[in-house]
This record gives sequence, structure tokens and C-alpha cells, in this order.
Amino acid sequence: MTDPTPHERAHAQDLATFVEASPSSYHAAHEVARRLEAAGFERLDETAAWPSAGGSGGDGPAGGRYVVVRDGAVIAWAVPAGATATTPFAILGAHTDSPGFKLKPRPSVGREGWWQAGVEVYGGPLLNSWLDRELELAGRLVTVDGEEHLVRTGPLLRIPQLAIHLDRAANDGLALDKQQHTQPVWGLASASGPAGSDAAGAPHGTSGGDVLVELAHHAGVRASEIAGYDVVVADTQPPRVFGAHGAFLASGRLDNLLSVHAGLVALLEVAGTPDRPVEGDAIPVLAAFDHEEIGSESRSGASGPFLADVLDRVAAGLGATDEERHRQLAASLCVSSDVGHSVHPNYPERHDPANRPLAGGGPILKINANQRYTTDAHGAAAWARACARAGVPSQEFVSKNTVPCGSTIGPLTATRLGIRTVDVGVPILSMHSARELTAVVDPWYLSRAVVEVFRG
Repeated sequence: MTDPTPHERAHAQDLATFVEASPSSYHAAHEVARRLEAAGFERLDETAAWPSAGGSGGDGPAGGRYVVVRDGAVIAWAVPAGATATTPFAILGAHTDSPGFKLKPRPSVGREGWWQAGVEVYGGPLLNSWLDRELELAGRLVTVDGEEHLVRTGPLLRIPQLAIHLDRAANDGLALDKQQHTQPVWGLASASGPAGSDAAGAPHGTSGGDVLVELAHHAGVRASEIAGYDVVVADTQPPRVFGAHGAFLASGRLDNLLSVHAGLVALLEVAGTPDRPVEGDAIPVLAAFDHEEIGSESRSGASGPFLADVLDRVAAGLGATDEERHRQLAASLCVSSDVGHSVHPNYPERHDPANRPLAGGGPILKINANQRYTTDAHGAAAWARACARAGVPSQEFVSKNTVPCGSTIGPLTATRLGIRTVDVGVPILSMHSARELTAVVDPWYLSRAVVEVFRG
């Protein structure tokens, strides 16, 4: 084993910074847009007219780099100066949400002198991994004037595990009731709260354990002004590189901020600057959707119209006719990137006997006979060419026949748009844990392959 290279270490550190800035899907979309705008991308409003995408088929200036945010999803793209109405798209699809917990309506609960937050399970988290961790609330508040406010509390909550003295069989099989055993504590009724004020302007400590007052304090608004919220629970432990030769990166939310970050890094690399043209002969697109962990059926999920809406408007900016639009999509490629399973040394029997991807061995190509992953022969060949051009190793993943696999945004995108789609990812351990594990080298490898996809 060799030490990770400076490029690989720097990428892992930037991924860690990105994850720390993204405790919720709304923060992740904001962070993607913030970084792109800092690099010269133009932020577009869906309710406003968009400029011509430029290129030889449009009326506007040659080229253009744009980003648009819809709730917790974000799509960004760069139009080469020579683009025409049939220039294909090269898309990296990922998702911004992670499994965990979401704040319920009337979230201020408690018993036996403890303040608790009422939460609902979001997606399919490994529940036991969330026990005995310092957690925060993060997401968005919408005030009565319709304004949206990002909010995060920092370390505030904990889901305490029952001591073994009170459950002698805990090590023989821990069973958590999703309602009874997952409500986090965040204060004591007998203690004073932090500084701040509640809806009536009273000292925050007299709010009686009101979660919305706490959130309002951190957002800089009054609790009485909150008309709606989408708030999740997030782990606050910072990502960390460790292990022999610094081989591992442990972090929350690698599923799937790892892929979002790889796509962002790749897009910034190929998108050019006002003084440097977009690289390649395709229109590179980063599409990071929300709600993948709960089925993608929302206006900002992959089953919704967001990507189709954006691609339609880009094509219109290039002056595409219906005929040219169909030709454009037929020539396009979508790479759906999500984390996958590395072979687990303690549970080797759970993996296919012949296909055993290992963390550190490069990105994986996901294959499933029942199209839970949408990879086909042409998609596999396109991915192999990208990895070869990037000079990175690649592996294949297929589930053991007795262990059904999950799915991704890949089949949804292929079904909605008819674009050839291939499912890929990075092999990790502890998927859906509050803290997942990847090899330091693999996120960098993934970003290198995506650069080649974006170049067309």
C-alpha cells in the first residue's frame, strides 16, 4: 500500500469541507451554487426569462455557464462556444439527501423532565448508528413573508442508548422502536436555555423546550414568523482521514454528497472561464436531485420534471426544433453516480462470489439484470472509455442473487428522458450509517472519470 497522492488527499479534504457545509439537502444545493457562482457561473431564476444559451445555434453570446436551484436540488451546466442545436448533453446525476431523521409537525415533545424533539425516520438509516452522537438540526425555514432561511443549530441533540445494566440482552440483538426509541433529547426542563427570544420576546430559557424557538434563534427570525419548515437531523462529527497510510475517510452523508462533490469538481475543471473555453464537444451538466432516499417522487426529485425542464430551456436557447431536440437527447449520456458496496471483510458471504469490488480499487460500474441499475452494454463501454482516458482503475458490482440490491436515479432518468444512462459509484462500507467509510483515493478517481465524461 502506498500513501495517497497530494491530489487525492486534497480532494478528500475538499470533500470533507463540502460535507461539513452541507448538513441538509438545502445546504448542499446552496453550497454547490455558491462555489459555482464564485467561479463565474450565473445563477438563474426559474420564474424569470433565461438568456440564450449562446453557441452557433442561438442569438446570445457564445457559450455560457449557469446554475439553478430548485429547493434541495441543483442543476448546473456550461455551453461550449461552438454548441449547436444538436450538441449532446453529458450529464452527471447524483442526489443531495441522505437517510436519517426529519423534524415532525409539533416537534416540541418530552417526558420525565427531558426536552425532546419529535422526529420521523427519513429513508432507510441504520438506526443504531445514530445512537449516542452529538446531532444538529439543519434545513430551511419559510417565514410568513415567503422568504426562505437556511438554518443549522450546531451540536444540540442526542439519541441516548439504554445502558446495558437496564437491558442485559442488548448485545444479543438490539431492536429499536422507530417511535419510542429514536426521539432525541436536547435539554432539561429544570435548566436555563441558551440566549435568545421566543415568539413573544421572552428570554429563550423560558420557552419551555420549544424546538421552533431554538430554530428561529439560530436563523435570526422570530418563532411567530415561521410558517413552514423542512428540517432534518445531521451528525456533527467532522469527517476524518485515518488508517494505515491515511487510507480511509470517515464521514457522514457520503451517500451521496461524495458523488455531488465529484461532479462539482469535474464541472469546475471543464467549464472554463471567461478567458478559457469549455472543454470538449458536449454540454456538461451536473444534476443533483433531492429525495432519492425516499423514492425521488417530488418536484426536486429525479422522478420530477426538473432535469427535463432545464434541458428543454437550454435546447430552446440553442434554437433547437423538436426534431433537433430528439437528436440531441439521442446522442446524450447520463452517468448516474451513487455510492455502492465494497466487499465487507466481516460479512464476505453477503457479496457475489465473483464480483467483489474493494474500497481503493477505483469506481464501480453497477449492473443488475432487472434494471434496478440501468447499465447496458453501450453504457458500460462508454464508462470504460472514460476510465481509460482518465487513467483510473474500475470495478464491477452486481448483487448476490439472494441479496436484492437497491436502486438509483439512473432508471428514473432513463425512463423520463430516454437518454442512455449508466450507473456507477464508489465502493464504501457502512452505507446508510450516520458515519460511512470510503477509501481516500476513490472519490478522486471518480472525479477524474467524470471529467472525461463531461468532455464528451
